[in-house]
Parts: sequence; C-alpha cells; structure tokens
Amino acid sequence: MTADTFHRFVDTLTEALDDPELMGASGAVWAERLHFSRFHLDRLISATAGESPAALRRRILLERAAYRMLATTAPLIDIAVEAGYGSHEAFTRAFAKAYGVPPATWRKRPGQLRLEAPSGVHFHPPGGLRLPARDKVTAVELLTRMVEHHIWLTGEMVTTAARLTDEQLDQPIVLDVDDDPQTIRSLLSRLVGQMGMWNAAMADRDYDWSVEEHESLSSMRRRLAEEGPTYLSHVRTVVDDGRLDDTFVDALCEPAEVFTYGGMIAHVLTFAAHRRTLVALALGHHGIDDLGWGDPMLWVAQPDR
Repeated sequence: MTADTFHRFVDTLTEALDDPELMGASGAVWAERLHFSRFHLDRLISATAGESPAALRRRILLERAAYRMLATTAPLIDIAVEAGYGSHEAFTRAFAKAYGVPPATWRKRPGQLRLEAPSGVHFHPPGGLRLPARDKVTAVELLTRMVEHHIWLTGEMVTTAARLTDEQLDQPIVLDVDDDPQTIRSLLSRLVGQMGMWNAAMADRDYDWSVEEHESLSSMRRRLAEEGPTYLSHVRTVVDDGRLDDTFVDALCEPAEVFTYGGMIAHVLTFAAHRRTLVALALGHHGIDDLGWGDPMLWVAQPDR
C-alpha cells in the first residue's frame, strides 16, 4: 500500500511539472488529490521517500531549475517563478542552500544536476522524473547492450541500403566521422583529445580544442600519459561502484546536456573504434603493418593485460 501510494504520488508529480499552480499548492490540496488526509499522506511519503512530500517537490523543482539554467537562456527571474518562488531573492537563498552557490554562479560553472535524495527520485531532463533503477547496469550488461546495438544498427543499415541502386552500392567510398578531411596526425590527436574532452566534462572544466591543431607526436604522448590513465580511472570507478546508469552534466555542450556514464563510455568506444581503424589502414598504406587492424580480440585474451 505504501509503495503504491508513493508511485501514485510520483506519477502525479510528473504530470504536474508543467502546472505551476498545482506544484505550488498546499499539502492539503495534494492529499485531497490522492484521496488521503494530509497527515496520512505526509506519513506514507516520508516513510517511503525519506523526505516529506513538500520537500521532495521543492527539490525536484530546484533540480529542474538547474537544468533550465543549463539548457536555456531564460532570465533567472523567469526560472525562479517557474520553480515556485515569488522573488529572485527567495530563489537565490533556496538554490544556494541546496547547491552551495548562487544560481548566477552555478550557471557559469555548473556542477552535478542532482541533489542528494534518500528516495532516489530526481528530475530527468527534459521534462520528467526518474525513479531509482530496479536493476543496476553492470559492465557485462553494458557490453551486451553494445553488441545488441551493433546487431540492430547493422540490420538497419542493410535495410536502408535497399534504397540504393547497384551502381551506388558498388561505388568506392571514403568514410569519416568528422566534417573535414582527416590525416593520421589529426585522427591520433582526436583519439587522445576525445578522452581529454570527456575528462574535462566530468571534472566540470573547459577543454582546450586548440591543442589538436597540427599537434606534434611528442605532445600527443604527453597528453596520452595524463588523459589515458585519468579516463581509465573514471571508467574503473563507475564500474566498481555500479554507477554506469548515473548521470553527469556535460557543460561543454551548447546547450549543456546530461549523459549517463555508461552511455558516454559506449560513445567513446564506438567513435574511437572508427578512428583507430582509419589510422590502421592509413599506416598500412605507408607499409607499416605492425599493428594490423588493431583488433582487440587477441589483446583482451592475453592474461597479463
């Protein structure tokens, strides 16, 4: 009964996110909507969520306000009103208490979107709520999902290719994931930079894209010695802690976006695989075939790796 009531409350809360009048309504109004006395509803929700209905609503609205600051250019006063605050001052006090810094400061240097919550219920961009996952995403499951994605995408590509003529199907092609023509130098620099970029995003700091402009091999080696172990440490930490489905804010995007760690890792592996293959082919073209295709199969099988 308690769990059912809590889920009804969360469902109602989700539906009310775009209804400022209901979100700002008294506890008595919410209790009546769910057919309980206020005392009974407060007791049930607090027992399940570890926080009162009113506190949960305020926290969700603050998390959404933080997301609005990332994803839009709306004035802070508009975001404050949307979050149920009658003045900029009241919103600033509440936000600073929750996030540790005033809204204007957080907007310039955003951190974690989610506030600590015993219930595990959080605002989920762009306009919903997210309950705690019943099952944690494991490293094995992430690998399985990547294989499933590979099989699905291959099937979609085969189906889509049916729209081409035989001449188009047999036409020699040169593919790349980047807008401009790539070189071995630029591809290697991007492989290092991809890890550096995500390290910066997870640490909430800027990434210097200019370093990848005709970067020297000695510079790549220095950066890889720093960015590689740092990125691997991030991956190991989230895998060991079972946090592949946790989210973080990537303020480097314009506008800023929210990603899961598992999704980010899958993204890096996918595009890095393409770039590595292009480099291996280009090296082979110049008579350097020491690495072959860079196939990870034998590398993974070696016990000392």
